[in-house]
Amino acid sequence: MLSRSLLCLALAAASTAAFADTVWLKNGDRLTGTIRVFDGNKLVLETDYGGTIPLDWKKVATLESDRELLIKQGDVEGERAKSLHRADEGKVILANGDAPKEVELASIDQIMKPKPLVEDLTWTGNVDLALDYKRAEKDTDDYDVDFSTKARHGRWRHNASGEYNREFTNEVKTTDNWEVEYALDRFLTDQFFWQGRGEYKRDKVEELARQRTLGTGPGYQFWDDELGAFSLASLVNRSDYQFSDGSKENFYSLSLKWDYNRYLIGKTVEFFTTGEVGRPLDNTADYSLDAEMGLRYKLTDWASLNMKAEKDQVSGADGEMDETRYTVGFGVGW
Repeated sequence: MLSRSLLCLALAAASTAAFADTVWLKNGDRLTGTIRVFDGNKLVLETDYGGTIPLDWKKVATLESDRELLIKQGDVEGERAKSLHRADEGKVILANGDAPKEVELASIDQIMKPKPLVEDLTWTGNVDLALDYKRAEKDTDDYDVDFSTKARHGRWRHNASGEYNREFTNEVKTTDNWEVEYALDRFLTDQFFWQGRGEYKRDKVEELARQRTLGTGPGYQFWDDELGAFSLASLVNRSDYQFSDGSKENFYSLSLKWDYNRYLIGKTVEFFTTGEVGRPLDNTADYSLDAEMGLRYKLTDWASLNMKAEKDQVSGADGEMDETRYTVGFGVGW
């Protein structure tokens, strides 16, 4: 009997730990789970019985949580609450030691988990696949796969990305290229970091067959939280080009990289854009631009539909280029 009682107590404790947060709705229902984020009038509650559930904020009566959460009232004002306590309908109590504070739910713009600078390893990423088949006067088969991933531990952050694209027109290969990039960030403060990066591009069809780029420089992380991230990095680069006829050239350049993503509508939609704009120091070109922008719509916790626009442009050079591609596809994320 004693062992059975201990087992029941252990299961009860595990259940309490698993469902640390509770949300009361105005219709009298009570939901338990883990509060992930509140934004865009949607409170995202993660449960083991219904997956991730977005709740209409106007339907929430009150809530409680024993975890530390960041409560934002307005674009600037934010407060870390050690826990949230149940209050009268339309209100919640922010508990911070001996000075709890009751606030109106209508005054809260965002709720999210604070993200400390130094924490255990975190790993996020996406893999997107797009296929395009066209049957007309010219038959076209287009395959596109790309990935991006980040791993963070303490003051170090690893960034990796890559893309593969192949296209056939009337069974003749017209596009066949791939590229990979790796960047290592070392955070000097909470926002400032120093980046070193390497990039390699290979094209089996175009005249420019290989590109290698090494760069380094400072960067700034404007924010990085449950709702997205935004960073800029300014780099000094050395690029080596090899053409299909065997000729080579190299040059130095200055560039500005950006990486931005923002979750919307209770984290069901993600807007993202990454890219780099640069200028060679020997004035062989006015500028170069390599950027992408798109949306991801989450179907499940790991699957999503995506729409992207990619632009490659080189202006002011002998071989000017201006290409824009649009893709729609399926992806997985973690």
